[in-house]
Amino acid sequence: MPYARTPDGVRIAYQLRGTGAPLVLLAGQANSHRWWDGVRDDFHGARSTLTLDYRGTGGSDEATDPVGTRDFAGDVIAVLDELGIERADVYGTSMGGRVAQWVAALHPERVRALVLGCTSPGGRYGVERGGDVLRSLAHPDPAKARRALLETMYTPEWLATRSGPFHTLGDPAMSALARRRHLTASRRHDAWDALPGIRSPTLVLHGGDDVLNPTANAPLLAGRVPGARLEVIPGARHAYFEEFRAVAGPLVLDFLDQAAGVRHQAFTAT
Repeated sequence: MPYARTPDGVRIAYQLRGTGAPLVLLAGQANSHRWWDGVRDDFHGARSTLTLDYRGTGGSDEATDPVGTRDFAGDVIAVLDELGIERADVYGTSMGGRVAQWVAALHPERVRALVLGCTSPGGRYGVERGGDVLRSLAHPDPAKARRALLETMYTPEWLATRSGPFHTLGDPAMSALARRRHLTASRRHDAWDALPGIRSPTLVLHGGDDVLNPTANAPLLAGRVPGARLEVIPGARHAYFEEFRAVAGPLVLDFLDQAAGVRHQAFTAT
């Protein structure tokens, strides 16, 4: 497995597949690159895809210190540097969307176009999930807690026809410490003040029935990032990108193609 090494010496496992312009896919909290297993091939043919395992997940080293979403963004840059990729499209979902916000805000020269999926600006303006959702996810019976998480990810109709595996439920090999650190990183995310500085063409994408990361966060992000486009998929829950892949995948690819056209026109015009 190939690795990039961060400035603080952590090995980050990454996975590059396909050919074409690179699309970085960033997974949700406490998940490895396998979060994207169900849909990754949808982007091949038009793009190559680059994923990574966050610190504490997959093949990457365990995080030895507390981490934040800014740290994960730095790990993305380390992987791009390792591969010699100067600029890429970046698509982050859930906590990956939080990480993507920092990649675009702190390293604008590295991000050609940005997609923020089922995510939040965090901080004082982010809309938190309701108490009923929190209680269901913290149920003392692990089977009931798992079922509650599944039902925030997918509709009952979709779940009725599938038995798994469900790679969006977390990396089962993670240590308890790594899980806590991921949870803390996600909870402490606050990019509100940085969002107006994002200059990449941006698409904000969300499921209309998302209660895990409430849909109300989508217009907040779209209103905060200059020129951002907002798309809400009716009836979709948190894992809209998988269950509604026939809608979400083409939306993302069309947006990236349009963004490339805009950038090309702007370049040739000058």
